[in-house]
Amino acid sequence: MKTIKILGSGCANCKRLEALARKVVADLGIEVEFEKVTDMNEIMKYPILSTPGLVIDGKVVSSGRIPAEAQIAAWLKE
Repeated sequence: MKTIKILGSGCANCKRLEALARKVVADLGIEVEFEKVTDMNEIMKYPILSTPGLVIDGKVVSSGRIPAEAQIAAWLKE
């Protein structure tokens, strides 16, 4: 099973990224475990400069922006 982590403080963009990722997962019909990481000490362990961050299976795929649905889908299919 794939895992998705949303890195961020819980700001509007973080919530929008999580909602978008959940929509893509539902559209693809795949099983994914979601985790929200809001602790700044945990977030700082990842190589990102700004939030929101998107981590799929331990790999940072996006930070500081909200990627397009198609891009998230492509990352999940890898």
